Amino acid sequence: MKILFDQGTPVPLRLALSGHDVATAAELGWSRLSNGELIAAAETSGFECMITTDQNLKYQQNLTQRKVAIVVLLSASWPRIRAHCETVLAAVESTPAGGYREVPIGQASR
Repeated sequence: MKILFDQGTPVPLRLALSGHDVATAAELGWSRLSNGELIAAAETSGFECMITTDQNLKYQQNLTQRKVAIVVLLSASWPRIRAHCETVLAAVESTPAGGYREVPIGQASR
């Protein structure tokens, strides 16, 4: 699966998504695109899923008629996300094209 990381998505998460083709908005030179432009660029470039930490995305964008699956991490903290990599992977692999899913991220294990 071709996956795009939005600006706030911690890059180390890429390691938990082995077997998938992961690129970041920064790597593609898309850092300055607005959310709507970024989603459109992702779809045009064949991305199947976009992972973001922007919890306001569903309020800022009309997500109907979109082709890319959107997975929203409810934390931008890598230590917290690291403890939930399997949950993130499951969400990525189960969110259908054009779907939207929020992934709750609890406190990191001690």
